[in-house]
Amino acid sequence: MQLRYVFTELGQGLRRNVSMHIAVVLTLFVSLTLVGLGLLLNQQADKAADQWGSQLQITVWLCKDDDDNPRCTSEVTEPQKDAIAEAIEENPEAASHYFETKEEAFEKIKELLGPERFEGPNPAATVDDMPQSVWITLEDPNEFEGVTSAVQGLPGVSSIRDAREVLQPIYGSITALKYGAWGTAAFLVLAALMLVANTIRLAALARRREIGIMRLVGASTLYIALPFLLEAIVTAVVGVALAAGALGAFMWFGIHERAATGLTFMPWIGLPEYTSTIAAIAVLGPVLTLLPTLLLTRKYLKV
Repeated sequence: MQLRYVFTELGQGLRRNVSMHIAVVLTLFVSLTLVGLGLLLNQQADKAADQWGSQLQITVWLCKDDDDNPRCTSEVTEPQKDAIAEAIEENPEAASHYFETKEEAFEKIKELLGPERFEGPNPAATVDDMPQSVWITLEDPNEFEGVTSAVQGLPGVSSIRDAREVLQPIYGSITALKYGAWGTAAFLVLAALMLVANTIRLAALARRREIGIMRLVGASTLYIALPFLLEAIVTAVVGVALAAGALGAFMWFGIHERAATGLTFMPWIGLPEYTSTIAAIAVLGPVLTLLPTLLLTRKYLKV
């Protein structure tokens, strides 16, 4: 196989349909950016839910030493925790529950506020300052009075937090933005597939004489189709690179510079979430261009 010919045909193909390739790149750029934005927002919702609970959760804070609640004279005991768990399990409003230890609570607060504040000779808090808690998932977010009253007066219970009214607008906005981004991206992905198909058709028609000659001399389908596949890869790489840049700008200016500095009570996505999102669109981009190319070259390259 003469790679020199393949790359020559690649350059000619890119120049011959430059306007169509630009349209494909721009469509890929916008659609992949919206897909990536949806993935980032989904991870943001998960991160917030891990810290504050979901709309189906309430939190029961358990007694600790030096508790502000006068009913708490000492740290919650294991028999008291067993009684609390039994009361939750017997209540039909509770779907599930789990206990959060002091250590787990301490790791959450360190991640939220930064580990440097909890190091050195005068840390802001220690593991012993953290309360244990029970996170209860409800069957129905509107039915919670029964489980609340069931555990409210039990020994070892300090207080109950129901942050659903505060969190619901936040989660609702994140969910609306996420599905809006994915919905728009779906239409643009369809447009990208159609543009790729048209690009292949036009390129094949422009080179039909050359393709016919190559068929007569015995060239394989892969050899003839390789320039088209490389064109698809080039457009995908450019589209992914532009989308990665746009998402990086969103992470830096939208999250790091504004949201993370203004709303410090909320845990925010960072580099790990950005990296996983870029990996996802780096796979999706070539799939959107190579898949229709592989399917349609079998049709348009037949002479």
